[in-house]
Amino acid sequence: MIARIIPTPLAGTVPAIASKSVAHRLIIAAALADRPTHVVCNTICDDIEATARCLEALGARVEAVADGFQVTPVPADAAARPVSPTLDCGESGSTLRFMLPVACALGAEAVFTGAERLGARPISALTDELFAAGCDFEGVGAFPLVTHGRMRPGRFQLPGDVSSQYISGLMLAAPILGHVTEILVSGRIESRPYVNLTIQALKSFGVRIETERVTLPDNVPGTLFTVPDVTYRSPGTVYVEGDWSNAAFWLCAGAMGSAPIGVEGLSLTSAQGDRNVLAALSRFGAGVRRSTDAAVIQPDKLKGFEMSAQDIPDLVPIIAAVASVADGTTVISDCRRLRMKESDRLATVTETLAALGADIHIDEDSIVVHGKPQLQGGTIEAHNDHRIAMMAAIAATRCTSPVVIRGAEAVNKSYPLFFSHYRSLGGRVEIEEVR
Repeated sequence: MIARIIPTPLAGTVPAIASKSVAHRLIIAAALADRPTHVVCNTICDDIEATARCLEALGARVEAVADGFQVTPVPADAAARPVSPTLDCGESGSTLRFMLPVACALGAEAVFTGAERLGARPISALTDELFAAGCDFEGVGAFPLVTHGRMRPGRFQLPGDVSSQYISGLMLAAPILGHVTEILVSGRIESRPYVNLTIQALKSFGVRIETERVTLPDNVPGTLFTVPDVTYRSPGTVYVEGDWSNAAFWLCAGAMGSAPIGVEGLSLTSAQGDRNVLAALSRFGAGVRRSTDAAVIQPDKLKGFEMSAQDIPDLVPIIAAVASVADGTTVISDCRRLRMKESDRLATVTETLAALGADIHIDEDSIVVHGKPQLQGGTIEAHNDHRIAMMAAIAATRCTSPVVIRGAEAVNKSYPLFFSHYRSLGGRVEIEEVR
């Protein structure tokens, strides 16, 4: 799909879509609970569908209903579950990293498949721990990835500088192991807010994880998570909150534009780390207004600053777009892990914005942006990455000529309504389907 965007200022208000980060966790917990759960989720995307598909392969029933999903759990009796199920993760890293420990905890002897790049993304830190817990694997580093054996409870150990999704995956699997489980993480936990989301989701199903700061040998700081010997208990109905990661694109458009843009249906007390987009935009100089369930960004004179992406890697593309039209220099550091996303985002963010006329370059693990009053436009590739496609669309609002996005269908991974909402804010988009 090709999207051709005519530069036009955006203005108005859009509703927040459901957080796929929260949806993954609640749907998995529901599928492992003691009785059916109604998961209220106002939007569905490719990644959420991937998790639902994998849970159904394990024997759960995830039925789409008017306002979300009705989830009937995986059968408690192993004999009633599918034999050698195939779990197609599509392009969803969360699905793979969450479902792999879950399948191992169930002893599912599963076959994992998905997009080629996803299969090649690093996962050895997780599979090594699962191997030590009694599991075996064929094909690590590619698809198909085949699991053998059943995961034993005990203590799992991970460094804090790997994907937080490994920690979350072990937490999600722990309540079905039938024993107290510990997860010891050494050093600072990157993307810690995502771990907090998992703890919050498990709490909704009666699993309260204890967190303790510890000191490891050589005075290395650590965090010990203890998952009690309790099972998932369905609360009957759970709600997926609005998504800050995708709302950030509209809020940043407000900062870059000439009129306020608001997003409704957001929790201002959310554990989502990308809620920090408000702090980042405030530091740029934009006006920030908050209400009970909404945020509005008022444009103002923007000025660059220095920030770390350690806890908010998904905000980097759109923050870089804002920086490209802010006065002065913006330095976004701690971007190393962006190389392991749907694309090598350290490269694709830089290449895409440069192609549109931005003054931007990579300095080791940082992105350095020297702001300009306007960008020029041009043709770019989405690199099969939803956040690159959406970043380019927002950047187009500050271009002097049209922006053509090849592979624009990438937005379906997390935000199928993106171009519809773009138009609702006054944006001009022409879509061409490519066969």
